[in-house]
Amino acid sequence: MRDSHPQALFDVLEESLAKTSSPLQTIQRNAKAINKLNQAVKGLLPTEVKPMCRVANYRNSILVIEVANASWMTRLNYEKLNLLSALRGSILPSLSSIDIRINPVLMRKKVENSSLSNQTVKTSQVPNGRKISTETAKHLLHLAKNSSKGLKERLERLAALAGESTSTTNRKD
Repeated sequence: MRDSHPQALFDVLEESLAKTSSPLQTIQRNAKAINKLNQAVKGLLPTEVKPMCRVANYRNSILVIEVANASWMTRLNYEKLNLLSALRGSILPSLSSIDIRINPVLMRKKVENSSLSNQTVKTSQVPNGRKISTETAKHLLHLAKNSSKGLKERLERLAALAGESTSTTNRKD
């Protein structure tokens, strides 16, 4: 009878790969090789380029590197000859060329990560971004006295952002 308890995916893969030589084993070996190549390539690149590129594939003696956008592609093209000779000398003697391609997903991931960190910084610095000074609220209330009904309500709601002490009306959301 089968085991019905949950198993880690890594354990299942290792178990199946140990039994037979399968396409799954080939895929896993290629993924590990590309991962090692990615680490080696990033070790050879300048610091500012590292987060904006990754090794996508190595096939027929051609290394495929993906970059976030065209400007990073241009920057990496300047490093291409140095990278090619360093990789030939240490890791891939059969490497014939490097193909650089644009993958915008890399930029999106970078932007998402930076926007998440910016949001946490902004929320911790400004607990309530909808506040105005009490002096400004007083001026708004004074202006509201001589305004039409609709404008008066809006000015009073705006003045209420300074706090309950300066507002004569309750804030409507």
